[in-house]
Amino acid sequence: MARYYRYRLPPWARNCIIVVERVTLPILIFQLIRTLLFPSSLDVFLLGILVGIFIAFYLEWI
Repeated sequence: MARYYRYRLPPWARNCIIVVERVTLPILIFQLIRTLLFPSSLDVFLLGILVGIFIAFYLEWI
């Protein structure tokens, strides 16, 4: 199994990953507040996806 190295990517791809990593937490917080105030199945689904992405970045899977 090949290990994924972020630093082997081209600079534009690394910049995209860094931007997504930094923007994930504020969007996650906004979606959590929105889900608590106006719950719907789409909001819960989006919140689950955002939590998964945030955990993947936090554990350095991406």
